[in-house]
Amino acid sequence: MLGDKNGILAHKPAALTKKRLRWLILLSSFPLFGMVAAFGIAPDTSVEGPPVEDIVLSLELPEITPILPVNMTFWRQESIQSGDTIAALLSRLGVNSQDSVSFLRDARDVKAIHQLVPGRIVHAETTARGELLLLRYFPGGSEQLVMEKHGGSFRIGNQAPRLETHIQMKTGVINSSLFAAVDAAGVPESVATQIVDILASDIDFHRDLRRGDRFTVVYDSLYGNGEPARPGRVLAVEFINQGTPHRGIYFQAENGESGYYAPDGKNLRKAFLRSPLEFSRISSGFSTARFHPILKTWRAHSGIDYVAPPGTRVKAAAEGTVVFAGWQGGYGNVVILQHHDQYSTVYGHLSSFTKGLRSGNRVGQGEIIGHVGATGMATGPHLHYEFRENGVQRDPLRLAMPSATPVAPRYVPVFYEYTRPLMARLDMLRGTSVSLLD
Repeated sequence: MLGDKNGILAHKPAALTKKRLRWLILLSSFPLFGMVAAFGIAPDTSVEGPPVEDIVLSLELPEITPILPVNMTFWRQESIQSGDTIAALLSRLGVNSQDSVSFLRDARDVKAIHQLVPGRIVHAETTARGELLLLRYFPGGSEQLVMEKHGGSFRIGNQAPRLETHIQMKTGVINSSLFAAVDAAGVPESVATQIVDILASDIDFHRDLRRGDRFTVVYDSLYGNGEPARPGRVLAVEFINQGTPHRGIYFQAENGESGYYAPDGKNLRKAFLRSPLEFSRISSGFSTARFHPILKTWRAHSGIDYVAPPGTRVKAAAEGTVVFAGWQGGYGNVVILQHHDQYSTVYGHLSSFTKGLRSGNRVGQGEIIGHVGATGMATGPHLHYEFRENGVQRDPLRLAMPSATPVAPRYVPVFYEYTRPLMARLDMLRGTSVSLLD
């Protein structure tokens, strides 16, 4: 066998023809290509990559304490919350205990600090170590409170804030009273008072109001340091009373004359106010026969009685001169004003007079002359108001009062140009649902 094998190994192959060589190369190539194909995409072999797993390692990092310059200061602010104390605010502002104690000691007699107004903001300048350098608080009005550190104590001072004017627009509906309506609409009391004054000649706010009456007012409001300071002047107002709209627009001419006018330039101010009180109710009207509650007899009541809380301000119904201010029998404390030649007005049962008021003084329309009381023959606090023409009492609620001077013809074009955007604001709010403004 070995010899056969050696013989085979030693045997030289016969010479290959070209045709046989070609076939041999072709046949030998199939296994090679098959292996390549099997290596690339073998049957039942997944082509997805190997699984990936996220591994999170916790690394211990050294604590880094920022190095702040000793003289670096910071401004902080905190909003005052209901029930807040200044001590709680200082704590939230990051003031250290030493300066908190010093501040509370030095501010113990500062009324504004102990009567914080919720919603207002307190600003404080502190150092990185919590040292309080300055505290600024604007409670409203015309000045802001500033307490600054000097040495180891705090000194109080007042600074006038930089005031900015914002335009406010409000609308409301009368459901029970004018008081409730303006309060529900968020209208400041001083603005409500202006509304009454502006339209007092056209609307009797004591007797004419009805459920469903509606008002719209545009007024400016002063802001200091971004916070409300105080309401300003009414710019335009509309009051729809029993379906009838009444509008008033503020206008100041180049000659300095100013006032409230109807859209056609008519002056809304009458020679006499319809009422000398801002808010009240009539308890007794003008009558030829009324049962007197004290004298217990029927007699004429030659004036109007307005019930109001003691101390309510009483206004002069028109420009005039004080002819009497003192005690006069059943009138008690009384002021009598003379207007022009034939008219005079009487204000009785006052609790007090405006300081400095005396005979001969000139007063302007709407100027405060005294306060409601119950002096003289009065069963309770009220104002007895009389309107006299040539010495004879007349019913002021039935008289047609003359109007003041309208816009001068030369200023009418300027008036229309100035009032157009204000009228547009009133028109815009007239169709606005009150609920949408809440």
